[in-house]
This record gives sequence, C-alpha cells and structure tokens, in this order.
Amino acid sequence: MPPSSPPPPPSEQEAQDTPLTLPPDQESALLTETTSTKASANKSFAQADYPSALLGYQKALATCPAYLEYDVAVLHANIAACHLKLAQWKDGVDAATLALEALDRVDPPPPAAAPAPFSDAQREAAQDAGEVAEVDSATEARIEALSRTGRTLQDVHKLRTKALLRRARARHEVGGWASLQGAQDDYTTLLKAPEQLSSLDREAVQRALRTLPAQLEQAKNAEMADMMGKLKTLGNGILKPFGLSTENFQFTKDEASGGYSMQFNQNGK
Repeated sequence: MPPSSPPPPPSEQEAQDTPLTLPPDQESALLTETTSTKASANKSFAQADYPSALLGYQKALATCPAYLEYDVAVLHANIAACHLKLAQWKDGVDAATLALEALDRVDPPPPAAAPAPFSDAQREAAQDAGEVAEVDSATEARIEALSRTGRTLQDVHKLRTKALLRRARARHEVGGWASLQGAQDDYTTLLKAPEQLSSLDREAVQRALRTLPAQLEQAKNAEMADMMGKLKTLGNGILKPFGLSTENFQFTKDEASGGYSMQFNQNGK
C-alpha cells in the first residue's frame, strides 16, 4: 500500500484568515483578567445596573484575545442583553450580530446549495469513495482554541440561539420593513432547531411568527406610501416649469402582475 501523501499546505487566503495566537501564559493571563471583569459585570447585571454592566462587558472585551471567538461572542451577546434592557434596540441588533459573526467563524453555517459542477453519476461516485469537505485551517485553529478553553460546539449552538433570540427581539422593536423582515428571518432560523429553545422561548417565537406577516405588510405599505409621496414632490418640482404636475399622469395597478401602467391626462391638476 503506497504511503499517504502529506496534506497540502494552506492556501494564501487560509494563511491570512488563520488567527495568530498568543503564548499560553499570556493567553491565560488575559483570559483570567477578562473572566474577572466579566464576573463583576454579571453582578451589575443581576442587580439591574445595566449601564455599569454594559461598561464592564465592554472592558472585558478589550482584554479578551480576539481569536477566542466563543469568549468574544459571549461578551457581545451580554452587551446585546444590556442594550435590550435599556431599550437601545439598534445597538442591541449590532451587538447580537457581532456575537453571531464570531460564532460563525468557529462553526461556519452550511453553504447555500449551488448547482453541482459535475454530473449526478460523478457526485454519487465521489460519495461512494467517501470524499468529504475538509475544514479549512482557519476554522480548525478556532476550534482548537474553543477546546482549549473547555468549550464545545454544543456550547456554540446554545449561545447562537441566545444571540438570535436577542437580535430577533431587537429587530422586532426597531420596526420598519427591513428590520421586521430580519426579525422574521431570525425567528424562522430559530424554529429550525426547536430542541435548542425552552418551551417559553418556543412559544414566543411561534407567536411572533404569527403576528409578523401582518406587521410586515403594514410597514411595507407605509414605507411605499412615504416613498411615493417623496417621489411625487420631486416630480412636481421637475414638471412645474412645463406647466405640468404628477396629476397629469395616472398610474393603474395590474393586480395580476403587480405592475403599473401609465396614462397621460391633459386635464390633470
């Protein structure tokens, strides 16, 4: 049996993405300081002193090694929780998103389905041969850091659920067409792994998904009406020198296609 060939060297992109790590003693010292600061912030949060807790989590983030993605994500998720308690919804969305991005670097989501560049027969042959996708070196380094701090991918999944719940709620509170759509997307993602949700959270997610479609439609109509009003004002300004206004143009919606047809009305005012 021929000897196995050595693994190929990492690509240039992988080399750039692979995080540089500190010596063990420096990493341990910084992580100890981060943990102590976070514990103090946790006490402030438990006492409902959310501004102090927020500052504490931000201070802990400043000392946490950036490549310890799970610990970074925990702090961002805690910062998001503070913003929610303070009704700072947009800041809550941003902090929860940073937490989710850090977790995605440890446990990347599956790529979107794309057309296979080869035939079904070739794909089946590859599967029969046991070919599987490899973890790139950058992700491998982050998983090693996760294990080194005593965490597992199950911890990542639990934290991802918390961050998604916080971002979904914050987006829901922000309101508006885009934010409500984002909230609906987050709630839908959460229901794909219902085992990660408590019964109360699952009920809250299901309740939100029942009410969001009507809220989305209302927000969409309101924003479309506002946009059309602004366009009408702009159009009137352009047409006025020619003795015309937008009233000279009648738009009729085709309910079947959703498109519009335009007719010119000389008698419009």
